[in-house]
Amino acid sequence: MNHLSDCTLPEKILLAASALEEQGQSPFSAESLIVSAWQKYPHTFGLKGFEEQYPDSNKVLAMIMGEKGLPGRGWMVKVSQKQYALTRDGKQVVRKLMAGEEVPPLRGGRAVTKLTREQDLLLQHLLAAVAFEKFVQGRSAEWTFSEACRFWTIAERTGAAIDERLDELQAQLADVEKALKTGGVTLGNGKEMTATEAGQLCDVHAQLEQRFARHLNLLRSRE
Repeated sequence: MNHLSDCTLPEKILLAASALEEQGQSPFSAESLIVSAWQKYPHTFGLKGFEEQYPDSNKVLAMIMGEKGLPGRGWMVKVSQKQYALTRDGKQVVRKLMAGEEVPPLRGGRAVTKLTREQDLLLQHLLAAVAFEKFVQGRSAEWTFSEACRFWTIAERTGAAIDERLDELQAQLADVEKALKTGGVTLGNGKEMTATEAGQLCDVHAQLEQRFARHLNLLRSRE
């Protein structure tokens, strides 16, 4: 496998990560990845002047942190503080490298953003809601409570179920906004979704709650 010595820095880190997963370390720590990369490629990831004795952690950390890092480009995912795992795309690249096949170069710095099917459908519904359309058009003053209910999907709900749904939607929107900070995504209906629009949906939700607080309280009082 001499061809592996010609791999790029990101590819070598990917191979080092794959070696850890083959050893049963999944997820693996940043520290383990630093050591694994250095052991496989000491002259690439060794400390200058002491390549055979010590790893240079900065060389590895620079490739797994930030927008241009492997997690930001879809080959690896950060599962918790300093804990990582290979993605399906990352594992596919490893297979190609091991087989000596050509691997497309990493492109740009945009992260690969993925939403769950539930999140995708929720966003399609909210973006098509009349309440959101009026917000974008600067017509929030024309909102009606029925439009707010359709935005929240709280028809037939009363009592504690009202707050349960509102809290659920707020949490869902917060998760979506966080996910989209690494890049936009195309929804199932072909609509391009960005973090800016996710933030607008959060604003609509909050403003509707404030505008129709009295109406909501009436629903809460019904059991």
